[in-house]
Amino acid sequence: QVQLVESGGGLVQAGGSLRLSCAASGRIFSGYSMGWFRQVPGKEREFVAAISSGSIWTNYADSVKGRFTISRDNAKNTVYLQMNSLKPEDTAVYYCNRIRNTVVTEAIYDYWGQGTQVTVSS
Repeated sequence: QVQLVESGGGLVQAGGSLRLSCAASGRIFSGYSMGWFRQVPGKEREFVAAISSGSIWTNYADSVKGRFTISRDNAKNTVYLQMNSLKPEDTAVYYCNRIRNTVVTEAIYDYWGQGTQVTVSS
């Protein structure tokens, strides 16, 4: 099975930036649309951003539009999330997963990585 490893999280002040990485191993995901999700304890996991296999199409949750940018490097089996102008409400554990497409952004794999913690202080 594909293994998904998220990294790049940390503690940052409001207005700061972070770049998250999602590395896939076990299989090449160059043919898959990929997405980022986030979850706060006690709440459901929510969609954040999506990118098509060839990086032509992207989609973002309204809450992050204009601040976050998703990208990918298929040669490295890695998808990125550049997070700028971070707000305290962005605090969550961030996960990546294969998605159906950039419109139907539901996760495909039933398994998730460990996620990476992003904490934004005010």
